[in-house]
Amino acid sequence: MFRRSAKGSFISLRLSSFIIVSSLLFWIGGFFWFAATLPEETSSHVAPVDAIVVLTGGSDRINTGLELLANGQAKKLFISGVYQGVEVRELLSLSQQAPNNLECCVTLGYEADDTRGNALETKSWLDEQGYKSLRLVTASYHMPRSLLEFRHAMPQATIQPYPVFPSNVRHKDWWMWPGSMTLILSEYNKFLLAQIRNWGEDLRDKLIG
Repeated sequence: MFRRSAKGSFISLRLSSFIIVSSLLFWIGGFFWFAATLPEETSSHVAPVDAIVVLTGGSDRINTGLELLANGQAKKLFISGVYQGVEVRELLSLSQQAPNNLECCVTLGYEADDTRGNALETKSWLDEQGYKSLRLVTASYHMPRSLLEFRHAMPQATIQPYPVFPSNVRHKDWWMWPGSMTLILSEYNKFLLAQIRNWGEDLRDKLIG
């Protein structure tokens, strides 16, 4: 009896060790895949879309969105995750854009406080406008998770990524810069959690449906 119990415990320990090591290797491999697939440049092919959507988090994002709007790349610009109290004219002034030229075509969203909130807030606005396509502007390291959340929230919409590249983030040699490596690692973990949550929600919907 004792021998059987000891053998069973040994097998359980080996199985647990195998699962832990496999999970760790999967996580490490996934991280390097994630870092290697981050966008390194903006695509030169810019197809027409209904709207430009900017996720707040850096001045480069807003300036890029305003530039795309000024160049006639979309009908309207939606900026998601703006602080309460900020108005379009104030934002345009801070971004050194001419308020009289663009104010009519910019809408600010105040409800979102995370990437999933950005996606849900944008979906609501797109539905109100009757739009079906958008160009998503956010930082390159944030783009994978943003696309994941946006495509999950609005699977029928056409979403074109338009990454920007903050000067304080190293993209090609990130492993040599602790700040950039920590940022990308944090974003990878958030990406995994978002993916697991979305899978869980999809499974729940299938079971309920």
